[in-house]
Amino acid sequence: MQHLTIVTTGGTIDKIYFDDKSDYKIGAPQIGEILGQLGVAFQFDVIPILRKDSLHINAEDRALIRSTIDAQPHRHVLVTHGTDTMVETARELAAIKNKVIVLTGALNPARFQGSDAVFNIGCAVAAVQTLPDGVYIAMNGRVWNPAQVRKNRDANRFEEVAGG
Repeated sequence: MQHLTIVTTGGTIDKIYFDDKSDYKIGAPQIGEILGQLGVAFQFDVIPILRKDSLHINAEDRALIRSTIDAQPHRHVLVTHGTDTMVETARELAAIKNKVIVLTGALNPARFQGSDAVFNIGCAVAAVQTLPDGVYIAMNGRVWNPAQVRKNRDANRFEEVAGG
């Protein structure tokens, strides 16, 4: 992989602590800064299209995500996305051909000490350059088929769907 296209949609990974009331806002995408600090050996561009909590991503937003990815000339695409509706978006992207698309995010903001963001991004980068064409989710140290995973909100992690 020589080039990675990164599409950002917001979510916890990009949340920032805003004020004394523990109010969080979705800030600028963190992934470009993270990859730059890690000194990755490939080129990448970051295309920020949304700054939304994934609970607020709707069909129109998913159409925008899909059309943005469809328009990219490069095969390898990483999407940062909120975890609550990541699976729904991944399933919506399944019809895209000739690309490897990996969605990832974080259960804690990237700016927080001990956040899972860097680990999830690393897993997603490894996945996007080694998997065949298709759509995948990289979370909790695993790569998931969107048709066989769900977010367990009580346990705050992703898990295989029973029978999946």
